[in-house]
Amino acid sequence: MNAFTQGAAEPAEGGSAAAAAGERYVNRELSWLSFNRRVLAESENERYPLLERLRFLSISASNLDEFTMIRVAGLEGQANRGIETTAIDGLDPRQQLAAIREQVLAVEARQQRALGTLRGLLADEGILIAEIDQLDDRQQAWLEDYFTTDILPLITPQAIDPSHPFPFVANLGMGVLFRLKRGRRQADLVEMVLIPSGAPRFVRLPGKQAVYVAIEKLIVRYAAQLFPGFKILGDGLFRVLRDSDIEVEEEAEDLVRFFRTAIQRRRRGRAVLLELDRECDPAAETLLREQFDVDAAMTIKSEGMLGLRHLDAICAEPRPDLKFAPFSPRYPERILAHDGDCFSAIREKDIVIHHPYESFEVVVDFLHQAATDPAVVSIKQTLYRAGDQSPVIAALIDAAQAGKAVTAVVELKARFDEERNIRWATELERAGVQVIYGFMEWKTHAKVSLVVRREEDGYRTYCHFGTGNYHPTNARIYTDLSYFTADPALGRDAAKLFNFVTGYVEPRGTERIAISPLGLKQRLFELIDREIANARAGKPAGIWAKLNAITHREVIDKLYEASAAGVEIQLVVRGICSLRAGVPGLSENIQVKSIIGRFLEHSRIWAFANGHRLPSKHAQVYLTSADAMSRNLDRRVEVMVPMVNRTVHDQVLDQVMLANILDTEQSWLLRPDGQYERMRVPPGAEGGEAEGFNCHDYFMSNPSLSGRGAALKAGAVPKLRLEDDPA
Repeated sequence: MNAFTQGAAEPAEGGSAAAAAGERYVNRELSWLSFNRRVLAESENERYPLLERLRFLSISASNLDEFTMIRVAGLEGQANRGIETTAIDGLDPRQQLAAIREQVLAVEARQQRALGTLRGLLADEGILIAEIDQLDDRQQAWLEDYFTTDILPLITPQAIDPSHPFPFVANLGMGVLFRLKRGRRQADLVEMVLIPSGAPRFVRLPGKQAVYVAIEKLIVRYAAQLFPGFKILGDGLFRVLRDSDIEVEEEAEDLVRFFRTAIQRRRRGRAVLLELDRECDPAAETLLREQFDVDAAMTIKSEGMLGLRHLDAICAEPRPDLKFAPFSPRYPERILAHDGDCFSAIREKDIVIHHPYESFEVVVDFLHQAATDPAVVSIKQTLYRAGDQSPVIAALIDAAQAGKAVTAVVELKARFDEERNIRWATELERAGVQVIYGFMEWKTHAKVSLVVRREEDGYRTYCHFGTGNYHPTNARIYTDLSYFTADPALGRDAAKLFNFVTGYVEPRGTERIAISPLGLKQRLFELIDREIANARAGKPAGIWAKLNAITHREVIDKLYEASAAGVEIQLVVRGICSLRAGVPGLSENIQVKSIIGRFLEHSRIWAFANGHRLPSKHAQVYLTSADAMSRNLDRRVEVMVPMVNRTVHDQVLDQVMLANILDTEQSWLLRPDGQYERMRVPPGAEGGEAEGFNCHDYFMSNPSLSGRGAALKAGAVPKLRLEDDPA
């Protein structure tokens, strides 16, 4: 029986222990599915423009694909090998798969309903995602001609019989199976047509009205051109997802060669999901189930369109009235005040930059200036994800070609970016950059730049620490923080970090930063323990944190301990949260919220009250590249950096963090049962709903962090306060 489709396993002898774990923790996979439902809910948000709602639907579908290819594939592999390791909530792999399947089917059905709603609303606005029969004769004639001239040359029918084995279908591949007959006595023939990955998924008809038709509809409709002389008895559209995880072998001697081979294997990985359209020909369905080894895969018969991830192509339609109002990031005022000289501005005072509200160009300019400045002698850079057209890579190449000592730590294990990172590594090495691939068993996930400059009073080190990747495209939609400093202690710590990654020279001690997996987790525990001690001593005690995920059992247990001691804890966790919030006797002093909206919340911040009430100038504030997950704290190289400078401390705590705490319009509150509900907007004076607070709108509407101090003093920016703060 399929491990994914069978029911939950019978309770084992340790069932009571598993039940207890389930009351204490939320399953990671089910929490992720809850997160994706919140993303999907944005496609149903009537306040959003229609094409933005369609984009959220595409994101939800893409997320679900990746979840299936990685998380479901891993659990199926465990179940098939008889591995019974339990998750944090006590469920074994088969029990998790049963629970996941139920929720995946529900999400898939909800996505199809969302698409049906959006198709109707978009049609009212002149954008038609059409069935061919909806079109007039002239439009259908154009489509048939387009099929003949633009699609027919790209596709190849492949017979399936004893002399023609079932063809390979790549990961995320889509195709149509046709059942044909020629003549009365000949047996039925089965042929497959794979949809070329390079072909447009949606064909736009010419004309002012935006009319889109899915390419698979054309292939089915005009298949007679492909099979002249045959009678088409039936057809079936299908799509397959394969196991896409790459496990690094400890004995791999050449990482680049290993990943080049592994990427090829991933394209041919074990099938973990087979999607069929609801009208799939029964004979075609039987063949597909057999050939894709359905006993090891999930099968879904969809009530609508397959491959909703491709809907983002329609979002490119030039209809600004159906999209969010354009937003242009501001360039940091502090840098402009120094005539664009990054080093001069940083030397004067530390700077924190808030992306995407402030332009990522300042990070690029920092590196470009380092590349062209004759006084710069050395650049060291971590690279986890850099994008396709990377100005960061270009700056490093320019620096190396200018004769500077340039070192790049390129992480080959960045999932789904392995191939791109191999290409960047090759280009960097060709330009003379010293490329390091880091540790075999750990990913280097820290985001750090280190620039050494020769100045009048000796060498000075300039550093950039980020919560997000050096990826210009992501920086336009991800909220992240960039911290620039010339603090000598942080420069020395950053140098030790690079020596650790490039030469395995474990730092015996750092002055400011904490590094995982060496001591970051321990430093977090020390900070939480101090809040516990303060609470027990009757002093104010509180913890604020903003993370993408929290699944680390030890961290969760430590926060439970703090809650029991009376520490007030507010967590803003965008995605997976295995912690149960607001449970009497366990976590009644913990509140967890998730912010989902126009921008993807990605910055990671910790704030500790330090004997005072949050927010306070006495609080200790940290930026980090790490989430509270085992992979981040135990199996990755990460950094956590204290905000010692008063200006950046207050900007991060009193603006970024507080705005997230105050948000109501885009926030979902985690209930004790592990489910989320939208935060209720307080009633207005006249009994209606009052205007809520939207942290994204706030930062788009007010001056950037680098100029906020002067703006606040001048009264140009509303000062954020908690409800019970004194005016």
